[in-house]
Amino acid sequence: MNVTYKQPGRLLGVILTGLALALTWGQATAQHDIRGITGPTFNLYAFPFNINLPEGSSLHMWGFGDQDAGANATHDAGSGYNLPQYPGPTLVVTAGETVTINLTNSGVPQPVSIVVTGHQVTSSCTNSVTPILSPDCAGLVTQAAEVGEEVQYTFTPTEPGTYIYHSLDGSNPGLHVEMGLLGVLIVRPSDASRTAYGNGTGTDYEQEFLSLLTEVDPDIHLQMERGHDTHFTNSDRFAKVWFVNGRVFPDLFQGDYNALFPHQPYESLAQSHPGDRVLVRQVNAGQDSHPFHFHGENLRFIGRDGRRLSSDGFVADLGRSDNTINSAPKQTIDAIWTWTGKDLGWDIYGHDTSHVCNPGPDGFADASSTYPGEYCPDHGKPFPVTLPGAQDLALGGWWSGSPFLGDTGDLPPGEGGLNPFGGYFLVWHSHAEKELTTYDIFPGGSLGAVVVLPPSVDIQ
Repeated sequence: MNVTYKQPGRLLGVILTGLALALTWGQATAQHDIRGITGPTFNLYAFPFNINLPEGSSLHMWGFGDQDAGANATHDAGSGYNLPQYPGPTLVVTAGETVTINLTNSGVPQPVSIVVTGHQVTSSCTNSVTPILSPDCAGLVTQAAEVGEEVQYTFTPTEPGTYIYHSLDGSNPGLHVEMGLLGVLIVRPSDASRTAYGNGTGTDYEQEFLSLLTEVDPDIHLQMERGHDTHFTNSDRFAKVWFVNGRVFPDLFQGDYNALFPHQPYESLAQSHPGDRVLVRQVNAGQDSHPFHFHGENLRFIGRDGRRLSSDGFVADLGRSDNTINSAPKQTIDAIWTWTGKDLGWDIYGHDTSHVCNPGPDGFADASSTYPGEYCPDHGKPFPVTLPGAQDLALGGWWSGSPFLGDTGDLPPGEGGLNPFGGYFLVWHSHAEKELTTYDIFPGGSLGAVVVLPPSVDIQ
């Protein structure tokens, strides 16, 4: 179900993909996986393109696209994942299988390569259009493809986890990441379990969310668009736009592919039910550090840079609990986030006690209850304050009109409308104030959120 709303000056399409009302609890336990393309063989291409920003400007980028999806026919047309995109396609593989990436440079004016963090990658030049000048797709770090050339990269990931792949130009370190030639590699455990690191490691989850942080200096992109691809030094770089999954606020509150920004297809709004274990794959693919803060509950760290935080080499038991991930450049963090509503002091489902809450040994409602996972000691407790009337409130677009989960109260005409399922929106955002702006205008940048949805609403 796609729900689209309009706001003055811009179409703000809030797409909560696949959500449906009036489902039973058994139907509403659908699990969400990170979008991507599955291997073990990938055919990528690199091509210049422009992305749209919400205030109406655009940025010239270099990006990866999925060649198998019709890349050669859709450089300037098409939709979805056929186009070059920012960030590049998320590559999903299984531990132990040999991965092959065939990369073609279809128009980036510099030699493009693939480097995968945490892995030893071998490369070979499979197609060279300039055999005299570049007989082996030469590059300083690894083999790189000039326009029209193809390089094949192979490696075998042995450890499940979250990794970064990106292009690296030896003569201008950082330029290719700045321009968008980057993406995420997810290595799933070989036992096919719904865990980050395998059965028995304490890393199981219901929902999965990618949070990929990047930043850009628009002045550099303008120089590249003008063809000045040698006019780059890190000393002059100063970021002015901050992204989560290739988007900035308010576009972070979107579902998957949206016609407003076809080159930025990845969703940025995390979704959860009360009690769901959400695996957050936090990735800093940029060049600056980012303190990213999670409201609602602390996260429990389970892995860093594709290695579980373990005292015995198996169970992920060494990670700390924190509400902020201080992301270093090129670092990945895997963490579990869970919101239960425990100890709020009032019943999040309403205080009329018409619903049943049979507590299990941990105090949470068992499967025989109306809302399994409800915190029973708060069952039936009224909301602790009297809310003022609507005429005395400044209403945000995501206010449902009610403090109760799944309830939508009365709102004045023209107010609200962005929370059709009565969910709780909790802000996930950078703790660096400047990163909440776009071109120094607030709100913008990496101002995102998670929505806790009622149990009756499906997540797909």
